[in-house]
Amino acid sequence: MRRSLYLGVTARRRLFLVVALLALALAGAASAFAGGGTTTSPAAPVYDKHGRLIQTPFVPPSFGAKQHTRLEALHIFEQDPKVAAWLTRYPVKGRSYDESYAAQQWTIKIWWGKAGEIAEGVVFDPTGAVTEAWTGPQVAWGMARGGNGAFGGTAINDPWVWGAFCLVFLIGLGDWKRPFSLRNLDLLFLLSPTASLWYFNHGQVFAAVPLFYPCLIWVVVRGIFIGATNRGTTGAPRWPVWVLIAGTIFLAGFRVGLNIERSNVIDVGYSGVIGAERIVHGQAPWGNFPQDTVKQNGDPKTCSKTDTEMRIQTDGACERANPLGDTYGPTAYEAYIPAYLITGWSGKWDDLPTAHITAILFDLLTIVGLFLVGLRFGGRRLAAVLAFAWVAYPFTQYVSNSNTNDAIMPCFLVWAFWLITRPAARGVLSAAAGWTKFASLITFPLWLTYPTGRVNWRYLAGFVAGTLAVFSILLLEPHPLHLTPLRVWHFSVPVPHEVATFWHRTIGYQFGRDAPWSLWDWRQYHARGLPDLHVLQRFFQVLLLVGALVVAFKPRRKSPLQLAAFTAVLIAGFEMVQTYWLYTYIPWFYPFAAITLLVPATGLRRLFDRGAGVEADRFDAPSVPAGVDGDYDSPEPDTSFDWPEPAEGVAPEVDASP
Repeated sequence: MRRSLYLGVTARRRLFLVVALLALALAGAASAFAGGGTTTSPAAPVYDKHGRLIQTPFVPPSFGAKQHTRLEALHIFEQDPKVAAWLTRYPVKGRSYDESYAAQQWTIKIWWGKAGEIAEGVVFDPTGAVTEAWTGPQVAWGMARGGNGAFGGTAINDPWVWGAFCLVFLIGLGDWKRPFSLRNLDLLFLLSPTASLWYFNHGQVFAAVPLFYPCLIWVVVRGIFIGATNRGTTGAPRWPVWVLIAGTIFLAGFRVGLNIERSNVIDVGYSGVIGAERIVHGQAPWGNFPQDTVKQNGDPKTCSKTDTEMRIQTDGACERANPLGDTYGPTAYEAYIPAYLITGWSGKWDDLPTAHITAILFDLLTIVGLFLVGLRFGGRRLAAVLAFAWVAYPFTQYVSNSNTNDAIMPCFLVWAFWLITRPAARGVLSAAAGWTKFASLITFPLWLTYPTGRVNWRYLAGFVAGTLAVFSILLLEPHPLHLTPLRVWHFSVPVPHEVATFWHRTIGYQFGRDAPWSLWDWRQYHARGLPDLHVLQRFFQVLLLVGALVVAFKPRRKSPLQLAAFTAVLIAGFEMVQTYWLYTYIPWFYPFAAITLLVPATGLRRLFDRGAGVEADRFDAPSVPAGVDGDYDSPEPDTSFDWPEPAEGVAPEVDASP
C-alpha cells in the first residue's frame, strides 16, 4: 500500500516537471516571436573570433534561376544507370548532343551516326534528378516505354485478372488425369506469351520480343506434325459438357462487361470508326483520313480548346488526326459500318461506342462460329471445348479490351471453315478475312485446293466475288477508272488511281515498315550486341511461301483436321517472319491452333461429297469411340476417317454444294 502510494506521488512529480519544461519552452518561443524572431536565423554570415565562418543565413532555393549548366545536366543524364548501359553500345566518337531548358527542366537528346537519336530524357533542374530516360526503341515508340493499360486498359493487364483467365483456361481445358500429357503442354505454350507481355508492359522490349517466339514455333511444329499424321492429341478435358457450356456463357458475359466498363480504344479501333464514316459518306478510306499537318498561316488549324490534336481538315470538318489509320484492307472498315449507323462518330477520339460494339460483336460471332465448328465436326463436347477455349484465353480478351480489328479476320475464317463443304460460300468468307489484315491470304493456295489437291473452281469464284464485293467501295471516288502507273518492285503497271492509292497506303506501307517488335529489325539501332537478321528473315519468308505451296498439294487429299492444322501453321508462320508483331495478333491463328490441338486423337469427322456417293454435311454425333463419359479419346485410330476410293467412273470431288 505504501509502495503504491509512493509510486503515485513520484508519477505526479514527474508529470509536474514535464509540464513545467513545456511551459518554459513555450515562453521562450513566445519571447522570440515578440522580438521579431531575428535570433533564430542570422541575417548575415556569422564568424567566430578567429574569423572562421560558423553560421550562414537561411536562403531558400530560387526555382527561377538555373541550378545546372548544359554540361552538368548532360553529365547527370549520361550517368543514369539505364542510359549509361545503353550508351556503352556506341562509340563516344560521332555522338552529338542537344540540351534545351524550359519550365525548370533540361531535355537531353543524344544522337549517333546511322542510328539517329539513341537516348532522350529529362533532368529536373532544381534537384538534378533524372525524371525520364528513354533509350533505343523507347525514343521513337511511346508504347515501348511501358505502362500498364496502354493496350486493353488496366483491368485485363491487372495480374490478378490475367492470372484468373490463365487459371480458368488451364483448369477448364487441361487433362488433369494426365498432368504431364502433351495436351497440357500445348496449353502452357499457348499461354507462354504472358511472360513476354509482362516485359512489354514494363518497357523492356529486348527482353519481351524473344519470349513470344516459343508459342509461334510450337504451333508451327505441332501443326506440321498433326497435319502430316492426320491425328489429334490424346487426352481431353474432364468436365461435363454442361459445365463447359455454363462456363462459356458466364465468361462471355463477363468479357462483354469488361469491354464496356474497363477497356480502351487504341488507334486501330479508332481507324475502323473513321473508315466506316468515310464509306457511309461516299469516300474510300485510303488517302482520306484526318491529318495532323493541315495548317493555316503556318500554324496547325486547331479547332478544340480541350484536345490539341483536333484539326480542321481540308473539307472543313473538325476531327482528331489519325494519319496512318488507312493501312488496312476494306473489310477492316466495312465491318464497322453497322455499329457506325447506330452510334455515329463525333469526330473525336472519345469513348467510340462504334469500336466497342464492333469488337464485342465479332468476339461473340467467333464464339458462336467455334461452337458450330465443334458441333459439326465433333459433336456437343468438342463444340463446348472450342467455345470455352476462346472465352477463357486471355489474349482474345486482350484484343476485345483493346477494341482492335484483330478478331474480324479469324471470325470470318472460322465461319468459312464451318462452311467447308460449300466452296463458293467458303471462298466469299475467306476473301473477307484476307482483305481485313492480309495475313490469311497466305492460306489461299491451301484453301483453293482443299480437299483434293486440285483447284476448286467454285471456291475460286466465291473468292473473286467476295474480293470484288469488298473492294466495290473504290467506286465511291470521283474518278475510279482513271489510270495511273503503279510501280511494284521493278515493274510499272497502269492501274486505276484508287487501286494505286490502296496499294501504297496498305501493302506498300507495310512492306517498308520499321519496327522493334520482332527480332528481324533490331539492326536499325546499330547497337553493339544486336544482330542483323534481315538475311535470315528473307530465308524464312521464302520458306513460308514454299511451304504454302507444298501444303496446298501435299498430302493430295486432306481432312478438315489437316486443313485446320496447316491453316494454323501458315498464319503462325506468317507472324514469325513479319517485322511488325503485337500481342493482338495471336488470335489470328488461335482458333485453328485450338481446333488442331484440342480435337481428340481420332481427329475431326470428314465430310464427303454427294457426288462421290457418300452422304455429306451431317450434324450427328461423331464416330469417336468413348472410353468413359466425358472422354473422347480412342485407343485405336478411327478408320472411318480414311478416304474411300471413289467408285469407278466417279471423279473424286469431295466438296458438296447445292
